[in-house]
Amino acid sequence: MTDWLLSIEGTDTGKTLALWLALLAALLHAVFGALQKGRHDPWLTRGAVDACYCAMAAPFALFVVPWPEPHMWVIFAVAWLIHIIYKCLQAWAYTKGAYTVVYPVVRGTGPLFAVIGAYLIFSERFSLVQWAGVAVLLSGIFGLAAYNLRKLESQRDTLNAALGLAVLTGLFVALYTTFDAYGIRATANPFTFLAWFFMIDGLVMPFVSAVRWRRMADRPDLGPLMTRGFMGAVIALVSFGSIMMATRLDKVGEAAVLRETSTVFAAVIGWVFLKETVGPRRVALMALIALGAVIVEVGG
Repeated sequence: MTDWLLSIEGTDTGKTLALWLALLAALLHAVFGALQKGRHDPWLTRGAVDACYCAMAAPFALFVVPWPEPHMWVIFAVAWLIHIIYKCLQAWAYTKGAYTVVYPVVRGTGPLFAVIGAYLIFSERFSLVQWAGVAVLLSGIFGLAAYNLRKLESQRDTLNAALGLAVLTGLFVALYTTFDAYGIRATANPFTFLAWFFMIDGLVMPFVSAVRWRRMADRPDLGPLMTRGFMGAVIALVSFGSIMMATRLDKVGEAAVLRETSTVFAAVIGWVFLKETVGPRRVALMALIALGAVIVEVGG
């Protein structure tokens, strides 16, 4: 399978597969975000997820895929640092605001920075139609932020902090998207990057979460928490693996933007499963973000 994937890089087949992988990543990332924001403290959920996918990835990294080339260790170290900061910011944002407030801004802000990063690192350029799509996407983002600031009185005390953290988290989404795309292209076997990344990336947050859990007056049972962690780990492996493979098969900027169709899935999940009030205007603004992503893909 590795040989086949490498053979379709830069081809029409690779572009089509990258499209479907980005859409799959969008759906799964929305599910993952809801899982982290759901029943348990976001910090605890993140730790449980990381512990599970570290344990899942370790056998593949150590015994199945080829070992990383020497130059990959620096790349892994930088990627690890970027992801640690991203995860802390995201968990913090989820403690300040509702899922349907934080998630669209995080996922919508990321593409703008990712497009800039793709230009600087990979010399990718967008057409005028694609830039129009980015403008549509950003109008949905800032419209949603303005609506939340004006309408959500119940969260007024923490909303500014939630939105600020969401934008900052979006910056790190773009940073890890572009840097990880560089990393997966820097090794001969893309599965080497994925296996070793997940093993290394999952080493820290379980300890942070364990400290937080020990300090809680009302500690949640570990059984349901680890069950949620296992589910999240499976979703994270497929979601992240899909978007990283998409960035290797096709343009990084287009894959990053197309993934933001996840805002539509997020609106449905927040309304149906998390029982959060969404409303037609916020749904329309989230759909506008997704429309911008579609224009970017079609314009390419």
